[in-house]
Amino acid sequence: MSPAAAWAVIVIGFALPLLHVALSKDITSAPVPHDGGTCPFSPRIGWLVIVLFLGPIGWLMFMASRRKKRAIHAAREKAQAAQETRPNDAS
Repeated sequence: MSPAAAWAVIVIGFALPLLHVALSKDITSAPVPHDGGTCPFSPRIGWLVIVLFLGPIGWLMFMASRRKKRAIHAAREKAQAAQETRPNDAS
């Protein structure tokens, strides 16, 4: 493997996914548990560690997580909009 190809694998396979996760706005903070315990790491740091160790596979996991989160959010908004447009049955 040539040095240029090796650098391309490192940059494309590890550096760009790390940069994408680090700058993503889709990562929100975790809710505080009822017992008051907290984790010292934020979800962003967790995803960065996963992508750092797994490389492209970790990045694909992050992308699948984002897609799942967006689908859940869209379904909740659709259900809420349907509930708001339904007439009240209170008599």
